[in-house]
Amino acid sequence: MRRFSIALTALALVSPAFAAAPTASQKQEFFEVCVGISQNQELCACKADAAMTLIDERFMGVVIASMKGGAPAAADYNAYNTYVAKSNQVCKPNY
Repeated sequence: MRRFSIALTALALVSPAFAAAPTASQKQEFFEVCVGISQNQELCACKADAAMTLIDERFMGVVIASMKGGAPAAADYNAYNTYVAKSNQVCKPNY
């Protein structure tokens, strides 16, 4: 039983299902930064909507910081690339 509890705790720490969803203010900031970079409101609206289901609140901060010219931390690099690929799959066919 102890092993099960430890495994469940570990899963809660890494699973997006247990993480807080991005906030509405983060979604708005994402959209504004994206439009500032791309000048493509439709694409940015799609990407902002996709981000709300693909990533959690903490990682939304990573993505926004990256769009502003920062780089993801080494520990977030693979997850960041995965997020970009998934958001492109969702939005790219339409734009």
